[in-house]
Amino acid sequence: MGEPELDPMGVGTTGTLPTPEGPCGIPATAPGTALGPCAGVDLALTRVFILLGKRWSGLVVAVLSHGPAHFSQLRRAIPGISERMLSDRLTELAEAGLVVRRVDEGPPLRVSYQLTEAGRALRPALDELRSWAATHLPEPTPPGC
Repeated sequence: MGEPELDPMGVGTTGTLPTPEGPCGIPATAPGTALGPCAGVDLALTRVFILLGKRWSGLVVAVLSHGPAHFSQLRRAIPGISERMLSDRLTELAEAGLVVRRVDEGPPLRVSYQLTEAGRALRPALDELRSWAATHLPEPTPPGC
């Protein structure tokens, strides 16, 4: 038998993802494996970008790194995010163990979100990314300039 057929999204007909490969068709590397010039992608780093590479996820974590916040506070702190998208991202981050949802007894009943220990452990990485961006990414030019 040959290779399983893939649909346009790269998912096999059995519903499983193909083995991750690097740019040269070499299987992705496990953590701690030495990377050569054409080695595969580190699997741990792949998992990080699958989660935090989604639009808004990193910003939600960054806002919560300053402390717990209610849904409406998060919505105001992240311009452009819709309520549905914020809800989806909070759910995903909670499922990943980075955010915990807490119900504050009322009346009125209020829900707040805060980072778990794993979520708080991302703060140094976010600080490094912020510093890198300030040094290496140009400020966007306002429209009409």
